[in-house]
Amino acid sequence: QVQLVESGGGLVQSGDSLRLSCVASGFTFDEYDIYWFRQAPGKEREGVSCISGDDGKYLKDSRFAISRDSAATTAFLEMSSLKPEDTGVYYCATMNPGGGYEECEGSRSDMDYWGKGTLVTVSS
Repeated sequence: QVQLVESGGGLVQSGDSLRLSCVASGFTFDEYDIYWFRQAPGKEREGVSCISGDDGKYLKDSRFAISRDSAATTAFLEMSSLKPEDTGVYYCATMNPGGGYEECEGSRSDMDYWGKGTLVTVSS
C-alpha cells in the first residue's frame, strides 16, 4: 500500500525558512519521482518542484531546494525567504513510472498517489 506522509508545516513569519518532509512507503522509492504541489486558499493546486529517482531536481522557485534520502525513503522541500503568498497546503505526490514520460514530466492530473498535505502559513 503506497503511503506518502508530509510533515513540517506550520505558522512562520515572512522571511523565515521551513523544511517539509515526505515519508514514502509501499513502493521502491528510488524508482519514483517525487513531486511537491501547493494549494493556496481559493486557488488550484500547482506544482512547486520535483526530484527524480536518480536525483534530478526541478524547481520553479530559486528560494526552494529539494532533496531525497533513499535510506529513509523521504523527500524534503526546503523553503527559505518565505512570503505570505507561499501560504497553502503542501502536498507530495508520485506517479507510477513509465507511460512514456521523461523524469519529472508529470502534471497534477498524472499523479497516482498523494499525501494528505501539510499546512504552511506565512504571516507578514
